[in-house]
Amino acid sequence: LSLHQNSTQQSNVVAMNEAVLSLCCSLGVLLVVSLGYSCIKPNGGQCIKIHLVYFASAICLVAFLPTNIAKYVFTELTVSLVGAMYPVYRATRAVCTPDDDDDKEWLQYWMLGGVLFMITTWVDDVIKQNSVDTIWLGSLLFIFYWLYFPLTCGALVVYEKVTAPYLGPKLKPLQRQMNNFIIYLQQMLSNAFHLYLVWIIFMFLPPGFKRIVAIAIGTVYPTICSITAVATEEIEDDTYWLTYWSVYGCLFLIMDVSEDFLGRIPGFYTLIIFTTIYLMLPMFRGADKIFRKVLVPLAGLHELLVLRDAITIKKQMLKDLDPERAAVVQKSIAKFFDGSTSDSDPSVLKEELMQGWGKIQLPKIKLPFGKAEGGDSDEPNEKTNLV
Repeated sequence: LSLHQNSTQQSNVVAMNEAVLSLCCSLGVLLVVSLGYSCIKPNGGQCIKIHLVYFASAICLVAFLPTNIAKYVFTELTVSLVGAMYPVYRATRAVCTPDDDDDKEWLQYWMLGGVLFMITTWVDDVIKQNSVDTIWLGSLLFIFYWLYFPLTCGALVVYEKVTAPYLGPKLKPLQRQMNNFIIYLQQMLSNAFHLYLVWIIFMFLPPGFKRIVAIAIGTVYPTICSITAVATEEIEDDTYWLTYWSVYGCLFLIMDVSEDFLGRIPGFYTLIIFTTIYLMLPMFRGADKIFRKVLVPLAGLHELLVLRDAITIKKQMLKDLDPERAAVVQKSIAKFFDGSTSDSDPSVLKEELMQGWGKIQLPKIKLPFGKAEGGDSDEPNEKTNLV
């Protein structure tokens, strides 16, 4: 009994040491990735030699790195940090910054990231051997990093060579059809009986198939919408879907970590699906709420987001108002935020704006039934010709 207890303690100590070593290796890889992205200037991924060198180096590391080292480096935690956690932070920062280019850059990443998430759902179930699993995780790690590594810019290359010329034009009609289907599905599921019937059928599915359905709902339609959003010049749809991907990336990590413990509990994947729908549909705008209330404070980007909101309001004001009125409103807003004089009082600012309305010459519109210039009434009577 004493020998059994000692062996159990030793195995626990060894397992703890391996877990700590694996965590340190994953954090080390994340540090290298973040330094590489921050310190290296992007080149647009136009040099083919750099791509060849990158993939040759990746193949050599995955194939020839000793197994006793690879099992600590090429882990699910490392892939999650490089493929989801760090992109979530960068996407959150991109949404909060006033620049528009970084929104499109990271939305291009998440378009392909959603496809990779779908691939991992069934590959993880197929692979059972540890050696093959290590090779798969290593390959996945380098593919994720290739998408946003400044010297390769893989997501941008795929977008320019494949997505924009081929997928974008073909997916726009598909998006319209899916929008109509989602509206029809919302109307159908508003009936409690239909919703209960769908839930009963879903509960009897195998856990692996439930996982595929949950991830498909969170990736397929948003990927199509993201592709069509990037293809347009407008930035609002880019920001909307980038906000979604930032929050969904966190949800995917939570599901990936907790499903080994909670995946067999009835209702786990149902909760994931309903949460995904809440984040995705514009009628709820759940992703924007979670983004502003949770992700932005955690990332320490609240002030940056306030600055972007102010710039967005200014752009919308200049778009909706004529230049003269826009200048008056902008001046009033500046006085209000200054707050150092009596002119910053809201009632005073309101009076200034109302006084400005007196100078505006509204166009004269002749109503079909009104007063004529000579004082004669144009009101209809029994002799009025309506033709």
